[in-house]
Amino acid sequence: MILIAHKFPTVVIAFTVLIISVLAASAQSSGTGCSLKHIAGTSRQILRCQKGLTITVETGARFTLVDRDKDGNADQARVRRKALLLEAPKGKPGTGFQVVTPQAIAAVRGTVWAVDVQKNRTTVFVVRGRVAVRRPAAKSSVFLGPGEGVEVDAGVGSLTAKRWPAARVAALLARFGR
Repeated sequence: MILIAHKFPTVVIAFTVLIISVLAASAQSSGTGCSLKHIAGTSRQILRCQKGLTITVETGARFTLVDRDKDGNADQARVRRKALLLEAPKGKPGTGFQVVTPQAIAAVRGTVWAVDVQKNRTTVFVVRGRVAVRRPAAKSSVFLGPGEGVEVDAGVGSLTAKRWPAARVAALLARFGR
């Protein structure tokens, strides 16, 4: 191994990063009722969770799945960087999946939506269904419908839902291979 590391340091570094990524992804799915699947020919991953939740993970995304009610199923994702595309089936009131970022909380039932976390901003876009988005310290939410998005910064002003142009929607969904 030392000879390989000496002659091919880039290969050893790449292999080490791959192993760490796989271990981190495996840890991501343990205890949350989700299983991880890599998309062949890409670096994207899909988490398929119990109760029908599917999460497509953008390459480089940093997030944690949380089981808030301790029933063995993920019911929250805490996203720190990049984006997730979520597909949540309809559920009973109060049992929706929630995404928490430094700037926003997005909660839904029965929808397809994306949450993208950048340095000082969270963007939420709805493909299908409805999503309530609010700042962590706020009591009021803005409701997004299909084709609408909102950008949430660290400010305190009200949030405004906006219809996204087709090119912006296509660019976001392309990040997930759609």
